[in-house]
Amino acid sequence: MEEEKSAIDVGVGRHFTKISQRYQLILDKCTPHNRIRWISAFILVIVFLLRIFIKQGWYIVTYALGIYHLNLFIAFLTPKIDPALDFDADDGPELPTKANEEFRPFIRRLPEFKFWYAITKSTVIAIICTFFDFFNVPVFWPILVMYFITLFCITMKRQIKHMIKYKYLPFTHNKPRYTSKIETN
Repeated sequence: MEEEKSAIDVGVGRHFTKISQRYQLILDKCTPHNRIRWISAFILVIVFLLRIFIKQGWYIVTYALGIYHLNLFIAFLTPKIDPALDFDADDGPELPTKANEEFRPFIRRLPEFKFWYAITKSTVIAIICTFFDFFNVPVFWPILVMYFITLFCITMKRQIKHMIKYKYLPFTHNKPRYTSKIETN
């Protein structure tokens, strides 16, 4: 009896290992395709919002998803090593601003891929939650919208002040491209 039970456990373990390996392979293959990943995440959010709009419910789920996405966005904008906590200099923490100072690149607290993955996963979970009526708690949704807008404005104001104070920009436009000075005749 024990042998059969352990054989079943081993078989189930192998099955879940295969599933997780396939899932990881799919994630690895989609990693370099930033645009397609973000378009798919945006489409998922639109599908969720359309479902909420058509069904006229699940506002608590929508509010929780919005707060979670805001939290992820703030982590995406924040440096991994917060200059406010870096007290190496005598006169206080700051990022290098002159050419002779040490270059420290901007490293995000939440990398872009993990940001996309968390948004996609949470949106899928929120869509699944809309299929269960016990998540459809009756609330007066305009209050949630106003509270979310207020929270968003306050949080972004604080984040922008932090960015200005420590002189960092979390977005890079493109890699610099250098042209050759050799002219061909």
